[in-house]
Amino acid sequence: MRLTRVAGLLALVGLCGCAPLRYYAHVGHGQLSLLAQREPIARAIVDERIEAGVRERLRRVQAARRFASERLDLPDNRSYTSYVQLDRPFVTWSVFATTEFSVEPVTHCFPIAGCVAYLGYFDRTLAEREAKRLAEQGDDTAVRGVAAFSTLGWFADPIVSSMLRGGDDELDGVVFHELAHQKVYLRDDSAFNESYASFVAMQGLRDWHAANHLPAPVSTSRQDRAFTHLVLDLRERLRALYATGQAEAVLRRRKHEEIDAFRERYAHLRDQEWNGDDAYDAFVAAPINNASLVPFGLYDRWTDAFAALFARDGADWTVFHEDVRALARLPAPQRARRLAELSGAKPD
Repeated sequence: MRLTRVAGLLALVGLCGCAPLRYYAHVGHGQLSLLAQREPIARAIVDERIEAGVRERLRRVQAARRFASERLDLPDNRSYTSYVQLDRPFVTWSVFATTEFSVEPVTHCFPIAGCVAYLGYFDRTLAEREAKRLAEQGDDTAVRGVAAFSTLGWFADPIVSSMLRGGDDELDGVVFHELAHQKVYLRDDSAFNESYASFVAMQGLRDWHAANHLPAPVSTSRQDRAFTHLVLDLRERLRALYATGQAEAVLRRRKHEEIDAFRERYAHLRDQEWNGDDAYDAFVAAPINNASLVPFGLYDRWTDAFAALFARDGADWTVFHEDVRALARLPAPQRARRLAELSGAKPD
């Protein structure tokens, strides 16, 4: 999973009294602005103001959008049937934060989305300003661009130009992924939500290719999996370090040593096993802290469990989604045990 997708968490709108009203005014204005700019894809594909290549991709993705509802049992609504040409590279930016000696994210709770590990902004300057404010308080912070988002069906979400950054499979997969969030969404369990939606995207692409007599889609690369494992290993090393309760000066020094050692392990992996593939050089060269590690692992923690469930359900999408809903109704400890049983992993 490339880094632009790692940062692809939901940017959700929720209203409550737990954050400054100006934040909600910003989010509300950003959402309404997107809605106002929507153009039905049926019109966009004949709109000569839009590049021919973009129009062709929109035509193709609409076929995949219909397939999602007709064959994958995903919502049949107006989401992803319109288009917005953005004047920026990402639709939103997410701000992640942790305390200096913890890998656990600072969470923010909303009535619609539940508790999530970030704040989303439609303006990069505002996101960076919030990250700076938190950093001045002593937190570790990170800002990541988001190519796509879902409002869980509360609005008819458009395809935005930032979703076209990757290839056709990535675009189709993002649509499947975001529609899955509208099908099943569990408050306060990001790993469950993202793993389920990621499995739907992966399996949905396989079915889409098979239905159109196309070669099987390229699966997540070995390098992607290895890099995610490397980052998660760093996170667990830091978690263990912080649990020692040593003096802050010692923790701070050893924290930097662990990050330096991670960079050395990455360089060895890249040069010795990946033949110089430098896809992750920018991430590794940039400042690394607890917050920059937060997005990793959310998307694929339970994908093996959902794959096992799908196979057990005879590849029947309707039965599968119902069984996912049943899992979502379980108390959190029981749900984790069940997912671990399905995937063959150990629960936390």
